[in-house]
Amino acid sequence: MQVRFGTTINALGLGALLLFGAAPALAGKTQNVVLIVSDGLRWQEIFTGADASLLNSKEGGSWLAESELRKRYWREDADARRALLFPFLWGTVAKQGQIYGNQLKGSIAHVTNGKAFSYPGYNEMSTGYPNDAIDSNEFGPNPNATVFEWLNKFDEFHGQIAVYGTWDAYQRIFNKSRSGLVMQTGWSLPRKAQETPRDALLRELYDTTTPLDEEDVSNSLLQIPLLDYVKAAHPRVLFVGYGETDNWAHQGRYDLVLDSAHRMDHFVHQLWDTMQAMPQYHGNTTFIITTDHGRGSGLTEWKEHGVEEKGSENIWIAVLGPDTAPLGERTHVAPVTQAQIAATVAAFVGKDYRHDVPKAALPIAGVLSGAHE
Repeated sequence: MQVRFGTTINALGLGALLLFGAAPALAGKTQNVVLIVSDGLRWQEIFTGADASLLNSKEGGSWLAESELRKRYWREDADARRALLFPFLWGTVAKQGQIYGNQLKGSIAHVTNGKAFSYPGYNEMSTGYPNDAIDSNEFGPNPNATVFEWLNKFDEFHGQIAVYGTWDAYQRIFNKSRSGLVMQTGWSLPRKAQETPRDALLRELYDTTTPLDEEDVSNSLLQIPLLDYVKAAHPRVLFVGYGETDNWAHQGRYDLVLDSAHRMDHFVHQLWDTMQAMPQYHGNTTFIITTDHGRGSGLTEWKEHGVEEKGSENIWIAVLGPDTAPLGERTHVAPVTQAQIAATVAAFVGKDYRHDVPKAALPIAGVLSGAHE
């Protein structure tokens, strides 16, 4: 995970956190919740698809011929472009759930941590509040307990909460030693007492694949053990972190940002279909899909994020599940914040996170509107 550091983003409006009034009713049908993050994936691609100015070798760093790249990802209509890039997000989530963050249509989603890079973002979304002391991706074990750690203390969730992510820093962000959460992160593949041939092949791939980033395993290599774990252990609450969209952007490879974003959409679809095919999850599982930070815009600024890159505070949030009304792309609504995600995760499984952590932001009221109808 690379980042350009800065000092602080201008205050993004504490008032935005006060617009929502009392907390909404806790969810009714959801029994399981999955928080999925595609690292550093801009709202611009989510809502308008590929950027025409970057579909080339000069500004986009692409190795493919521009004609081939445009064939893959370009359509004149923005709605068609985004559906081409994210078929599950726009073909299923947008029809059956809700998506926030299209600033072109009066929907703003943003971070409140004043940093706009990864560790502060993951802390904010998982604890419900920013911590100004977290000023580096190399920051040590998180002193703040996340909503996942908090939920793990309840008997009905204990031992059934897991973190699967491509980045090894999740070990620190979710404070593995203190939280006791099930985790698989980075290039660390846990050893099993009895490995199947599938396990042995996966371990060989982990051991012999040349890493793009020594801290990040490829999304595809995470997906295999993730699906195996879900099928075998049936977790109730799950965090999934995919890192490639951020890594390829830092490398200046817009072609691979698009490829990774498209495949991330497929991985989310695959996870959704896998869980919906299981009786433990069918009809009672909610997905929250988001990013940890935005990026700059323009011919060079898209490669970086942080306080030096205007717009890096802007994110997007999508929700799909039985307690979320199918309102699709939200337009002309009150701003939502990254800090609201933690209490939203808890509310979906019937827990009032803010009762114990009052400084956490309120849940996102709109996505819980289907509860107790």
